[in-house]
Amino acid sequence: MKKSQILLSIICILMLLLHTACVKDSLDGPIPDPDTDGGTPDPEVPIDELEITELKIPSGFEFKTEKEVQLIINDNTSGVKYDVYAYNDQVLTGEQISYLNEENEEETGVEISVDNLNHLILSGMPSGGKIEHTFVVPEYFEKLYIRRKEGFTYTSAVVNITGTVVTYNHSSQSGKGASSAKPMVEDYLYCVNGSGEMFQIDPLTGGYTFISDMPMGSWTAAIDQENKVLYSIGRSKPNPLMKYDMVNDSWTTVGNLNIGGPRLDYNANDGLLYFSTGSRLYTIDPQNANILSNWDIIGLHKKNGGDLAFAEDGTIFLCSFSGLYRLDLNANGDYDATRISGEDLPFEPTSMTFDSNQELWLANNGGSSNLIVMDTQTGGWEYRYGPNSTSGVSFNRTINDLTTFRVFDEVTVDPDTDGDGITDSNDAFPEEADKAFEQFTPSKYGWGTVAFEDLWPFLGDYDFNDTTVNYRFVAILNADNMAVQLDIHFEVTSDGAALINAFGIELESISPSLVESVTGTVLTEGYINVAANGLEQGQNRAVVILFDNNETMLNVPTTVSIKFTTPITTAQLGIAPFNPFLIVAKDRTREIHLPNRFRTTLGVNDTSVEGVNQDIDGNYQTDSGLPWAINIVHNFKPPKESTPINQAYNFFNQWATSGGNSYQDWYKDSTGYRNESELKD
Repeated sequence: MKKSQILLSIICILMLLLHTACVKDSLDGPIPDPDTDGGTPDPEVPIDELEITELKIPSGFEFKTEKEVQLIINDNTSGVKYDVYAYNDQVLTGEQISYLNEENEEETGVEISVDNLNHLILSGMPSGGKIEHTFVVPEYFEKLYIRRKEGFTYTSAVVNITGTVVTYNHSSQSGKGASSAKPMVEDYLYCVNGSGEMFQIDPLTGGYTFISDMPMGSWTAAIDQENKVLYSIGRSKPNPLMKYDMVNDSWTTVGNLNIGGPRLDYNANDGLLYFSTGSRLYTIDPQNANILSNWDIIGLHKKNGGDLAFAEDGTIFLCSFSGLYRLDLNANGDYDATRISGEDLPFEPTSMTFDSNQELWLANNGGSSNLIVMDTQTGGWEYRYGPNSTSGVSFNRTINDLTTFRVFDEVTVDPDTDGDGITDSNDAFPEEADKAFEQFTPSKYGWGTVAFEDLWPFLGDYDFNDTTVNYRFVAILNADNMAVQLDIHFEVTSDGAALINAFGIELESISPSLVESVTGTVLTEGYINVAANGLEQGQNRAVVILFDNNETMLNVPTTVSIKFTTPITTAQLGIAPFNPFLIVAKDRTREIHLPNRFRTTLGVNDTSVEGVNQDIDGNYQTDSGLPWAINIVHNFKPPKESTPINQAYNFFNQWATSGGNSYQDWYKDSTGYRNESELKD
């Protein structure tokens, strides 16, 4: 071959390679017509092996992973606060951990967590006897957990989501009786377990209410009644002393004890925690987690398990797996254990507490624990609640420790610093009179994701990683449950595009005049025109461009705040993520939206493009139903470059072809759901 021919061939190859490197991966080309020869996939091919362009998408399916719920709470009681959660009683398993068990022996096990209170959607107090909000929950959620707080008394209900409207009516129950010789007092048993749950049980009814997820599972709990603080020791190394503020509903870690065990109580006489494991008793300073002193316990028949509790007169009672004991300080400075219960208990006590009537409550740590009442003089006992009782009440969860909180019928000092009518303990913004509550999408601690294919109106490779944005929307409400501000927390988590793209949100029911200011946007490219209030100019509705260069925003957590000129209802605000869209390659007219969502005033559907236009009608779905954008009410991990989403997520095909009825949680990190090797790091 002549040198000139060789040189020409090399140039042609280089040009071909260069062209290939500069063009984004695409599946573009005519979509097979299922009614023509060769268009129908081989019926023998399993659905999970079908190419994404071969899927038969039901007509009208918009690839939604969420559903809208309108919640109406009717309650005429003043001063009550509600927290509403998307409820899921699934038990999740995590990584292997090492911990000290109730016998003070080191074990390894799997971290267990319960998803009960991870999905806080909103908080609020009735205004005019009513709370009414519309929000979204993941499609697979079928229940709401509604928690009611009146003073320091909690009640709760789990309600089914059976339609688009859920109504909860509070009905007052008869009050608890008490002797006229002392202040009215209501007892509540606070329980913790190794799975990291803290919940409250009403000893009169057996009704239980979840209070909080703990930083770490625990075998211990003790309450400082005066300061309204609950202490607990983490079950795993380094065994942190954890402190729960009952007024502000918050956890902090005091310090690490580096020793674990099952028994704990608070002594109001000296302000110290008393902690016991095996045949040793310690005092702990609750301010700094320092161990101050220790004693030997003489006479325990079994040294494992149990709990300790102070009676009203200061007597220490301790139980181990061999039963109930009274502790008395002897002449040698140690504690003698005098056995009270018989030797034939049918249960092994793991926790105990005295109520205000000096009735001693115990629990065992079965998968569904029993609550037991025991007499401290005779050791007599009876099952009160649980599977072995005749009450009909079972908790279906483990109780690893008990402690009592007493609610007195007296005026509690709870100021209203900002004068908005909401006391500080119930006010998320106690020093700002125009703010009181929050509504979250998808939840207080969760993230949602909007993921885009940016080759619209042509087919892309459907890896949905061209621009991927994690979001959490927080609507800030006033005392009347009306929105005064919207905070958008977001982060670009994937930039698989070869194009510079912008990302915006349209508030479809909000006119630009209702927005006072927008702060926090990142606009550097010079083609987005912004009005004085921070909204994009030339729009009929309020449009916020959060950023205009996805490359510079990768892995940069950012918050944009929108303040309204006057409070608006959450119904007018709309449902987050509202109308999100991508602006492609600095072309302001070229917008990509979720299926069947309207483009903004500045968006244009140009059908006269070169190539195969897969979206002539401009509804952001191909003729076969595939979208260019998808909203996932979860932290979505995008596929690697050029890996279609149905190859990275094993049940995407089943979900899509069922119209969203099967595998509604296909995007989660459940066993067998993902091909981790096909996902971005």
